[in-house]
Amino acid sequence: MSRPERGYGWGMPLTRSLDDSTVVITGASSGIGTATAYALARRGVAVVLAARSEPALRQVAQRCQELGGRALVVPTDVTDLESVRQLADRAAAEFGRIDAWVNNAAVSAVGLFDEIPIAEFRRVLDVNLLGAVHGIKAALPYLGAAGGGVLVNNASVLAEIAMPYQSAYNATKHGIRGLADTVRQELRVTGRGQISICTVLPATIDTPFFRHTANHTGRELAPPPPVYPPEVVAETIVRLLRRPRREAYAGGAARLIGLQWRLAPALVERTLAWYAHRTQFGPGVRMDSSGNVFDADAQARRDGGWHGRRRQLVRMTAAFGLAAAGTAVGTMAAITRRSRWVR
Repeated sequence: MSRPERGYGWGMPLTRSLDDSTVVITGASSGIGTATAYALARRGVAVVLAARSEPALRQVAQRCQELGGRALVVPTDVTDLESVRQLADRAAAEFGRIDAWVNNAAVSAVGLFDEIPIAEFRRVLDVNLLGAVHGIKAALPYLGAAGGGVLVNNASVLAEIAMPYQSAYNATKHGIRGLADTVRQELRVTGRGQISICTVLPATIDTPFFRHTANHTGRELAPPPPVYPPEVVAETIVRLLRRPRREAYAGGAARLIGLQWRLAPALVERTLAWYAHRTQFGPGVRMDSSGNVFDADAQARRDGGWHGRRRQLVRMTAAFGLAAAGTAVGTMAAITRRSRWVR
């Protein structure tokens, strides 16, 4: 499990105990959203489940109740601000307040930038980035009314680095990170520091995401290893609710790659391009598909069936370790050359 980090100071936690809190989760019908709902339900939290697929949400809600939580299903299209505001209204009406909000809904279109249809590119922006905008706008008044709270944006390590074939997704995740930083600053300077804004940067996670994404590569898609279970992200979100930080990685590979990127961005950019090009595709051929970008197809599954790629964790960690060593040597060499030039 990954510990919260890079906080530059703690934020304000929930104003009440977790088992007395109400948490809204978008994108709750599968993957990380479902895993987060279950992690919170086990702790007695009242969870408000939002996504496009109502049948899947109802399955998740039933399981949350079995785990000891309370659950409210609110079918929601995060691209529609009014729909998201109605989500907030229903959550507060049912449970009396909103203590935390998790912006998690996301879709993607994979392919070369110049081959992704502009309608799909725009839809990815609408769901991922504007969906987070709408969530923040709807949540802030209720978090303020509750005396404070925590808002978590589930971004990705791709909010810090970049990978080929993921231009739309990369752009939205970079945007979410910048949006969170800006809103956090504004809350502080306007006296609303009791509301914490957190960003999660997960590594590759075993969810249905790669099976549902729009695909314009002509090949079967696969998550680049190492692949972590969605519970890694869910537990990171739970910790952020209890002890908010600016940002938290989820999965050791995300922390390592982020460090390398900051030390030697040009070198790591080239390395990741090579790595992603060779690991992001399976052996099969696939016809062009818009996946779930426009049409919901969630089935209340947490995992995507990529367990085999988890077994590559040790080998890939070793490989990245060697890359990190090379990055460190190159960085020290650059510093040495710079100091010589200064003298």
